Amino acid sequence: MTELHIRAATPEDLDTVLAFWKVAAEGTSISDDSGGVERLVARDPEALILAERGGELAGTVIAGFDGWRCHLYRLAVHPDHRRQGIASALLAAAEERFVRLGGRRADAMVLTRNETAHQAWGAAGYGPEEQWRRWVKPLTDQVCSAARPDCSG
Repeated sequence: MTELHIRAATPEDLDTVLAFWKVAAEGTSISDDSGGVERLVARDPEALILAERGGELAGTVIAGFDGWRCHLYRLAVHPDHRRQGIASALLAAAEERFVRLGGRRADAMVLTRNETAHQAWGAAGYGPEEQWRRWVKPLTDQVCSAARPDCSG
């Protein structure tokens, strides 16, 4: 098996990442467009972490740190590459980044219906905090609606 290469995304990767998420990620986010991902990488060039195998994108995670909290989003592994340690390698890279930046606890956005993700996150040592509920207010005209029940902001 080809060695796994972990690195930060560059602006040149963004179209590939967006296409990858359509295949590998569960649900859609209001930020899943060129402008959203460009802003992320411009603001925090190390936040979008990629895993490549054989020169092909195999997985992603967004490891955002706002100086207060460590947030994980878009942990996605291509269906053909699952159960090969890619998610674990991405999470290790994200957690190392958080520790380096002074982060103390990481949280993850995980869709309630995504049972496969629940197993992966649990295996990595993460667990739900049932006392919390996410409250959301869209700030643009791109609003999640009943017509897009997979929209997760």
